Amino acid sequence: MNQAFTDEQQNYLKGFMAGVEARRGSLAPAGGAAGGAPADAMRAAQDATIARGGKLTAEEKAKREKHPLDRWDEVVARAEQGRFPHGVDNLLTRWHGLFFVGPTQDAFMCRLRIPGGIITTHQFRGIAAIAEECGGGYTDVTNRCNLQIRMIPADKGPEVIERLGEIGILPKGTGADNIRNISATPTAGIDPHEIIDVRPVVRALHFHILHTRDLFGLPRKFNISFDGGGRIPVLEDTADVAFTAVRVEGEALFRLALGGITGHKDFARDTGVVLPPGDAVKVSDAILRVFIANGDRTDRRKARLKYVLDAWGFDRFIAEVEKQLGAPLRRAENSVDFSAQEKHGHLGVHDQKQEGLQYIGLTLPMARVTAERMRGIAAIADRHGSGNLRLTPWQNILIIDIPREAMPQVQAEIVALGLGWEASHIRGGLVACTGAAGCKFAAAHTKQHGAALTDYLDARIAVPQPVNIHLTGCHNSCAQHYIGDIGLIGAKVERGEEEVEGYDLHVGGGAGSQQRIGRLVRPKVAHDELGPMVLNLLRAWAEEDPEASFHDFAARHDEGALRAIAEAPHPESVA
Repeated sequence: MNQAFTDEQQNYLKGFMAGVEARRGSLAPAGGAAGGAPADAMRAAQDATIARGGKLTAEEKAKREKHPLDRWDEVVARAEQGRFPHGVDNLLTRWHGLFFVGPTQDAFMCRLRIPGGIITTHQFRGIAAIAEECGGGYTDVTNRCNLQIRMIPADKGPEVIERLGEIGILPKGTGADNIRNISATPTAGIDPHEIIDVRPVVRALHFHILHTRDLFGLPRKFNISFDGGGRIPVLEDTADVAFTAVRVEGEALFRLALGGITGHKDFARDTGVVLPPGDAVKVSDAILRVFIANGDRTDRRKARLKYVLDAWGFDRFIAEVEKQLGAPLRRAENSVDFSAQEKHGHLGVHDQKQEGLQYIGLTLPMARVTAERMRGIAAIADRHGSGNLRLTPWQNILIIDIPREAMPQVQAEIVALGLGWEASHIRGGLVACTGAAGCKFAAAHTKQHGAALTDYLDARIAVPQPVNIHLTGCHNSCAQHYIGDIGLIGAKVERGEEEVEGYDLHVGGGAGSQQRIGRLVRPKVAHDELGPMVLNLLRAWAEEDPEASFHDFAARHDEGALRAIAEAPHPESVA
């Protein structure tokens, strides 16, 4: 029977095949989708790897067998049985925002997706209720302008995701080989110093990611960050893709930098490309598609964007991006003015660009906020502000749009919650990852040790200028220890026949205008011996040149000199 298909039958078959390709991978030759791109970019990249004789990692094989986004039924089935995922299933479940963090905690952690850290009080209250009824009763603020809910039982995972969706929070692809929450200037739209209000582009890119299935098929995780030129540093140069607001002949544009991964001692490097805000989504998409097609799927240790850039060089990579776009990108020489940034501008009371309005940056002990305090913060923002909050990369919260005359009452209500808005120059720049209390990779209890360290230092010295202290538990460097004035990464330290928690001490890191990787000064310092060493460094700075920043002080001394300062006998330890 050789009768040709009717038009109706052909349309049906086209639709059927399109559905199959979208769900399981392209059955057409590469280049079969619109624009010349393969219908399933991840599968096409895996095919190309195999054709070259490469061996896919176990994780890539699992993604190839069944796309992680199509595994929701497995997540629900395990929940009904009260089971957590293990092995590669744990990785695959992270496409739905759930992370089993055993053996440290026999629980899920849910990482949310709050683009640019912009959140309403309605959402904040909803998250508080979910954390209280399905988790540990608190949330942690992260350095990607985001929140985490912890201590979620196995049977509550799907309920958390469903309830988050009901309040407009979609944690899809917040872990594993995906684009993480977009970080951005926390004061976007209200900062008197900003060059570009990044809110529209952050929102557009957020929804583009959520609605583009190909972008959930990366070789490894990916970070995108926007700095609109405001008061609060965003640390965008630590991201895979960094958009920094600049002016070129009076025109407000983004400068494009690529390849930031400070855990591997690399900042995002300037490409020479500038673009208008309206092009940021399509340029991001093109960069991601080049990465999807060419990232390493045989070795997860070398699967980040940095390694494509190292192998190819920037010129070739940008040429591939232009090929994907079908148009050249604009080049320009730029010098970025960071003068508006304040090292601890995320704390305290500041004027907005809206006449008569202010915002206040709260201090959060160990970056953790209980459900009760979340409701209290939301109530203050509703009574005195616009019902909007901002999360910062410095692990705290801003209440915005407060009339100047209402600020004293707001401060009184913040005190009543047991919170504040001021901190010492030491405590104000403390950043710590979850640590051994909630991460199996961490070698130390970073949050607890960070609190103890700042207590010790604040009792003994008032430093002349702000300093940043970053504590991270493992090589993943979630707290970005290499960019801290004082950077600490967890390490096990031998003490007699036992091992105790401790840290490798790095000094002199920075980002933005102070961009520098911190230098290892002293490895394996026991946690209870950190205080005197850090105190010695801070005292030497304050005595030598209190008008200079700690960053500049550290730059004047080599590692040997800094180690000698840190290890000098301390008066308190002398009998």
